Amino acid sequence: MCEIIEKKKVLSCIQPSGMLTLGNYLGALKNWVNMQEEFDCTFAVADLHAITVRQEPAKLRQQIYSTFALLLALGLDPQKSTLFIQSQVPEHSALSWVLSCNTQFGEMARMTQFKDKSAKHSDNINVGLFSYPVLMAADILLYKPNFVPVGADQKQHLEIARDIAERFNRIYGDVFTVPEAYIPKAGARVMSLQNPDKKMSKSDDNANSWVAILDDRDTIIRKFKRAVTDSGSGIYMSEDKKGISNLITIYGAITGKTTQEVEKEFEGKGYGDFKLAVGEAVADELAPIKANFDKIIADKSELERLFKDGAQRAEKVARKTYFKAMKKVGFVL
Repeated sequence: MCEIIEKKKVLSCIQPSGMLTLGNYLGALKNWVNMQEEFDCTFAVADLHAITVRQEPAKLRQQIYSTFALLLALGLDPQKSTLFIQSQVPEHSALSWVLSCNTQFGEMARMTQFKDKSAKHSDNINVGLFSYPVLMAADILLYKPNFVPVGADQKQHLEIARDIAERFNRIYGDVFTVPEAYIPKAGARVMSLQNPDKKMSKSDDNANSWVAILDDRDTIIRKFKRAVTDSGSGIYMSEDKKGISNLITIYGAITGKTTQEVEKEFEGKGYGDFKLAVGEAVADELAPIKANFDKIIADKSELERLFKDGAQRAEKVARKTYFKAMKKVGFVL
């Protein structure tokens, strides 16, 4: 008799905050696609988190559709993974209140992203902006994942989710799985093409500093041709050659080549040749994703069918955890 080995569970969420970048793709999304084979995966478009910053309703709605469609275009498979929109599963908001009553004010006040976003949006420092890490904890704990992929800027949020889970379990009994951080086997920290001291970000005012996953081929190649390099010559990884080092990282992540293999390939060649090669490699990688996206986003009825089906699957899991937590706290169900 063959032994059935149950896959470990992984959860990841992404906000619909505009078009996703090459940095998002190489740093996280490409790994999500590969993880589907190894793990039982749950992926969500975290639209509730988006409204901590004031949004234009029509634009937000379009971004939710686009982000969901892009995840499908990247290769996330609804037959292999649960893929849904956060706001369509009401247990996220409901559990967030229960967890808020088990989270200390001081814990939230220490969150660095609250301080950063408050500085950027001083005209709208709302309660949601302060407490959204509790909603993030609810997002995670509802699905009892073993692992949560996190970047450096999200480690603090996972730690608070772990603290909340451990406290709740200690007070009320075993309800939540305490998740571990998942550090992917491969991934790249992609920096700005115009300022390699900064992480690539779509919020950068200089459009040439970042590449969108859905940029067309000519735009991608043009942005790489304009990428900042360094004084001197030679294509090799070095602390004092941050522009070239960033391009080597990108090229290696796209092609699967090691740093040493990239350096050898371009030994004796100039910066212009290298930047063109990186741009072409990125354009070749992203072209099928854009083609898939254009097909998926054009069929709105099928897109809606998929996210409604995903929400039903997600809620089936979330409801069990939510009602168990409610019962433990003492509510009449």
